[in-house]
Amino acid sequence: MVARLEEAGATLMALPQSGFSTGMRGYWPDMMRDSFIDMPSAESGRPPVPDAARISRMEEAFGWLSFIPAHRGALRRIVGYRALVNPATDRHVFAWRRIGKRIGADHRAVQRWHAQAVAIIVAGLAARGFIFDP
Repeated sequence: MVARLEEAGATLMALPQSGFSTGMRGYWPDMMRDSFIDMPSAESGRPPVPDAARISRMEEAFGWLSFIPAHRGALRRIVGYRALVNPATDRHVFAWRRIGKRIGADHRAVQRWHAQAVAIIVAGLAARGFIFDP
C-alpha cells in the first residue's frame, strides 16, 4: 500500500511542470509546491511523461487520503509529503527529519504518525472491500 502511494508520488512528480496557469498551481498541495526545487532539470534527463493508466492509479491512490479524517490533517500532510518520490532517482523528496521540521515535530513521531495514517487508510479500504495483493 505504501509502495502504491510512492508510485503515485513518483507519477505526480513526473508530470510536466508547465501547462497550467499560475492560478491553477495555487490549488496544488503544499508538498507539491515546495518540492519542485528538488526535481531534476531538463539537462539531467527528465523522466518520460506517465501514461494514462499510471495517472489513473495515481488519482486512485491519492484519493485514499480522504479516508483520513479532516480533523487529522497533519496525518494527511505527512502521508502526502512522504509519498513524493523523485522519479529520476527513486529517492523520497522529503526525508523524515525534513517532514518533522515542516510540521514542527520530532522525526520519530512523524514516522509513528505515518504508520497510524497508513493503518487508517488500510482500514478504510478494507471496509470497502478492497483486497491487497501480497
